[in-house]
Order: sequence, then structure tokens, then C-alpha cells
Amino acid sequence: MSKHSSVISSSPEIMGGTPVFVGTRVPVQTLLDYLKAGESIDDFLDGFPTVSREQVIALLEEAEKQIVRMVA
Repeated sequence: MSKHSSVISSSPEIMGGTPVFVGTRVPVQTLLDYLKAGESIDDFLDGFPTVSREQVIALLEEAEKQIVRMVA
């Protein structure tokens, strides 16, 4: 069974079900690892040109909404 949002996709046929940016094979965790290491979004986008800035921003905005809901 595959799971899909407008930004993240998860399917057993793609990267063994690892959540990736839609239309790519780039794991969402890779962005998080970049950010935790102090790298910028631009650094991430330079390394993974198949991911768009809009996808990154949409992911971060959705994460923000989820965090706010958790504490509200």
C-alpha cells in the first residue's frame, strides 16, 4: 500500500517505503539531516536538484502545523 501527500510519498516500490519527496527518490530524512548539520536549504537543493524549493517549504510548513497542533 502506498501513502501519498502533496509533498511526501511512501511506497514499497520506491526506496523500500522510505518517505521521499513526491516525484523523486530523495528521502525526506536527507533534508532533516542537512538542516540538523547546519546546512542551508540552498545547500540541500544544490545536492538534490530533483527536489524543488516549493516542496521543501511545503514540507516545513506542514511540519510546523503538526507541531503547533500537538501543543495546542
